[in-house]
Amino acid sequence: MARYNDPVCRLCRREGEKLFLKGERCLSPKCAFERRPYPPGMHGRQAQFQKKVSDYGLQLRAKQKARRVYGVFERQFRRYFADAERRRGLTGTNLLVMLETRLDNVVFRLGFASSRPQARQLVGHGHFDVNGRKVDVPSFLVQPGDVVAVRPNSRNKPVFKDMAADLEHRGTPDWLSRDEVALSGRVLALPERGDVDVTINEQLIVEYYSR
Repeated sequence: MARYNDPVCRLCRREGEKLFLKGERCLSPKCAFERRPYPPGMHGRQAQFQKKVSDYGLQLRAKQKARRVYGVFERQFRRYFADAERRRGLTGTNLLVMLETRLDNVVFRLGFASSRPQARQLVGHGHFDVNGRKVDVPSFLVQPGDVVAVRPNSRNKPVFKDMAADLEHRGTPDWLSRDEVALSGRVLALPERGDVDVTINEQLIVEYYSR
């Protein structure tokens, strides 16, 4: 399984905003974006003062930002877009719905991980069940009615023990419900555009792939 191994703080700096890829660290003074809020590289300080960006540049940045927020590589992202085009409704909204219903994102939204990269790792290591069956594929798309739960053998892991006390302080979106005691969650419905709190302009992504 391919993965990004370089410093993720560079991605936030490149996009010009926090993508919250390192969980609690992003909220602390140690956040690299707080200390160096300009693009990485030797010309990063100069680039932050460039005002004129082409339409293609805006479209590219929107696409790259969506990929980096959800941890998806280009080939897989293109497949998501092609699938979104085939579905009924707005292509951009369909794309965001698919990204939101990835299992790793659902685990993050339920509060069982502090970031999407951590959720991707926990799912990949086989710590979650979907409807009682082990699923270790982060890109698995959940459906309304699905129940996502921490596997019984994993509940004694330190990561989940430490998490249990903080769950009551972590909210969940309206399309999900959570049982803190059972360490499980249910998908109540597919998310709507208003449920996606990530600042992504999906229309720019549609324009990018429609060139």
